[in-house]
Amino acid sequence: MKRSPLYETEPVDVTDQPWFLNCAVEAPNGSRPTRTARSDLSLEQQLGRERAIARGPRTIDIDVLLYDAITLHTPQLEIPHPRMAQRRFVLVPLAEIAPSLLHPTSQRTIADLLAACEDRSEVRFWQR
Repeated sequence: MKRSPLYETEPVDVTDQPWFLNCAVEAPNGSRPTRTARSDLSLEQQLGRERAIARGPRTIDIDVLLYDAITLHTPQLEIPHPRMAQRRFVLVPLAEIAPSLLHPTSQRTIADLLAACEDRSEVRFWQR
């Protein structure tokens, strides 16, 4: 298992809110992607996540970005995450732990996706 450093990241869609803390984690995948996503949602609820405003302020948000080389499209879960290649707040931490990882549909590395990303929002190391 790997974890990137924490990054303080500028909000992208709903900009009138506090900045976020983001990181990327590589975890062993001992279950199916849908079970992993359900576990993540349960953890979010236990930690007080409320879904009042789409892409708005939240206590925690856990996304399954990739799952081996699997592609999955269901109403509840899309793998790879559909907007990850357009989000610096995803790509910067992910490139820290897996720059040469191939995106399963584009067949581009995470480092290449980051270099090509047009999102210019600020992503900086979090300073306590």
